[in-house]
Amino acid sequence: MSEALFMKNVKYYSAEQAAQFLGISKQTLIRYENKRVFPKPRRNALNGWREYTEDEIRKLKTIMGRAR
Repeated sequence: MSEALFMKNVKYYSAEQAAQFLGISKQTLIRYENKRVFPKPRRNALNGWREYTEDEIRKLKTIMGRAR
């Protein structure tokens, strides 16, 4: 399976959705990113918005000590 085909099946979540999954506000999510607690997320090529995959959200939970 090619990587391009694989990437089409990945669901992306907005910063607001990711923050809800993490139990924090969107502002806190962005603050953690700016303070480099969280790695910088990918950006949508069309609108520049932050995008997170389920795997990335799990990694952020681990960083926060909320792994499950």
